[in-house]
Amino acid sequence: MMPSLRIRAAILSVAVLALLLGVWELSSAAPAASAAQDEYARLMGGADTQARLPAPSDILTRAWEEISDPFYDAGPNDKGIGIQIGYSLYRVAAGYLAAAAIALPLGFLIGMSPLAYRALDPFIQVLRPISPLAWMPLALFVIKDSQMSAIFVIFICSIWPMLLNTAFGVANVRRDWVNVARTHELGPVSTALRVILPAAAPTIVTGMRISIGIAWLVIVAAEMLVGGTGIGYYVWNEWNNLDLTSVVFSILMIGLVGMALDALLGALARAVAYAD
Repeated sequence: MMPSLRIRAAILSVAVLALLLGVWELSSAAPAASAAQDEYARLMGGADTQARLPAPSDILTRAWEEISDPFYDAGPNDKGIGIQIGYSLYRVAAGYLAAAAIALPLGFLIGMSPLAYRALDPFIQVLRPISPLAWMPLALFVIKDSQMSAIFVIFICSIWPMLLNTAFGVANVRRDWVNVARTHELGPVSTALRVILPAAAPTIVTGMRISIGIAWLVIVAAEMLVGGTGIGYYVWNEWNNLDLTSVVFSILMIGLVGMALDALLGALARAVAYAD
């Protein structure tokens, strides 16, 4: 991409953002003049006050309050946004890394062995379409720990993209490269590490990138179910407190953290592609 194109794209993005925020701010402020009339009507037994989304200025104010002290801890139901995101990232990292530890070698086995593929494919096809959250009741019953159950759900949702992409990438490595490795009398492990892994790495990293996005999506829903801590619990708790400003702020934080995780795996994908 040309530098001038990057600059023009950035300017256009800022302009679109400013337009959207301006329209949002005006639409939120427009009914403010009738707030007194709405309250009077409510007190007199008339129509209820109309619920409205908070204005961007209110959300920015709340964001400054939260980000200026993100790690405060005032009790079980009152923790800073940094602590809540930290809990969520820990669960995502634990489940994601456990999934990678199983999916990558198993994907290599399936990709390199037609026998393993035919034997394991029925299990994969049955388990893969199951919603990760459907496992939550069973996980809570068996594990009897909400945090470990959330990690297990992240493990389940993360394993399939990595497993399938690894198997696909390994199976589609050019046969003549593998034949050359056999000609040089390389063993299966050496062939996998020195020939197949570099060739399949871009596809493998793509699967890892897909998995991290799914994991971040699922952890929010899982934490809403199990409660306690995490950004998903934070959203649900603020909704129960009828604090829409904090709800919208936390939604934006979820998006920003998800974008950062995707950018991290995207940088890894570019590094792998460049090395290849």
